[in-house]
Amino acid sequence: MATRPDLYKTLGVDKKASQEDVKKAYRKLARRYHPDQNKGDKAAEERFKQISAAYDVLGDPEKRKQYDRGTGPFGAFTGTGQGGGGFDPSGFPGGFGDILSDLFGRGGGAGRAPGGGGSPRPLRGRDLETDVQLAFEQAIEGTQLPVSVPTATTCTTCRGTGARPGTTPTICPQCQGRGIESHGQGLFSISQPCARCGGSGTVIEHACPTCSGAGATRTVKKYRVNIPAGVREGSRVRLAGKGEPGLRGGPPGDLFVVTHVAPSPIFTRKGDHVEVEVPISIVEALRGGTIEVPTLEGTKRLKIAAGTKHGTVQRLRGEGPPRLGGHGRGDIHYRFVIDVPEKLSAAQRDAVDELAKVLNGDPRAGLSGARKAKAKDKA
Repeated sequence: MATRPDLYKTLGVDKKASQEDVKKAYRKLARRYHPDQNKGDKAAEERFKQISAAYDVLGDPEKRKQYDRGTGPFGAFTGTGQGGGGFDPSGFPGGFGDILSDLFGRGGGAGRAPGGGGSPRPLRGRDLETDVQLAFEQAIEGTQLPVSVPTATTCTTCRGTGARPGTTPTICPQCQGRGIESHGQGLFSISQPCARCGGSGTVIEHACPTCSGAGATRTVKKYRVNIPAGVREGSRVRLAGKGEPGLRGGPPGDLFVVTHVAPSPIFTRKGDHVEVEVPISIVEALRGGTIEVPTLEGTKRLKIAAGTKHGTVQRLRGEGPPRLGGHGRGDIHYRFVIDVPEKLSAAQRDAVDELAKVLNGDPRAGLSGARKAKAKDKA
C-alpha cells in the first residue's frame, strides 16, 4: 500500500500556514510548472498535476481540517500510481468522487435521492479556476489566449464506475447501501460516512486496471479563452461546463479564468476609468494653451485653462476602457503636474526675479490672517 504523501511539502508550506499563504504558494508553483511555460516537459506537467491535486485539499479549509486529522476521504496524487491515472487509490475509500463532491456529500441526505432510499443522486462537478497574464493593451482591447487546466476526466475503461469491465460495484454489506453509519441511540445517535465504502454506498470488488478503482484519471485539458475587452486585475471569465465532470451523471462544473493585468507605463486603472499624469510647464500653467495628450487609441489635443493649478484633473468622456457587458466606455482623467526645474540657469533666475517683482501679493496671507484671528478670539 502506498504511503500517504505530505501535501504541505508538495506546496512547500508549513502546516501552520494561513489559507492565503497556501494560495500564494500554489499560484507561484502553478506559474512555474504550468504546461504552457514548459512545452513538452512531461516532468513539469506531472509536477503541475501534483501541485493542483494538493491544492484541491489544502485550498479548502474543511478538507484541510479532515486531512490534518487524517480522517477525511482524501487520497493524494502521487504521480506514480497504477495504470494511466497516477493516483494512490488506497487513500480514496469512496473512489475519486469523494474529492470531487462536497465533503461527505455522498452519504446521507446530501448525496442520495429524496426519501433516503435508492441510488445516490447525481451531483454537479466542481468548479475550477486558473490564471492568465495579460498585457495592459490586451486587457483593454480583448484577446484570445490558450489555457491549460489540470482536471479529472471520466475513466474511459470503466466509464466512471471504478470497476473492472464486465463487473459492477456491489451494495456495501456494512451500511447496506445507505452510505452512512449511526453510532449510539436516540438523541445521542451520531451519523458518519461508512468506514467500508467511504459514503458511496457501494464497494468495488474488482478494480478497473486503468484508474485503480478511482473512476477517473487526472489530465490536463487545453482551451482557448476569449478575454472580453475591458477586463481588469482580478476579473473572472466564466467558461460554462468546462470544470470537473459531474458525479453519477450530474452536470459538469464551470471553469473560471482569473485575469492578471500588467501595469501600463502611461495609464493607471481607476475602476471604469484610467488616469494619466501629464507634466506641464510653469508657463503653460500660467498662460494656458493647447497640448497633445495620449489616449488609448492614439493622441488628442487638449486645451489647458490659464491659471491651472498643480493636481488639476481634466476629464475626456467616453475615451476610456470599455465597460464589461457592453455598457459604453469609461473616461480618461488627465491630472496635470507642474514641472518645476531642479536647477535654474542664470538667465532663468533673472527671469524668475523679474516675475517675482510683477506678481505682487503673499499667497500665504490667508494662513497668517486666520492665525491672528484665532489668537484674538482666545484673548
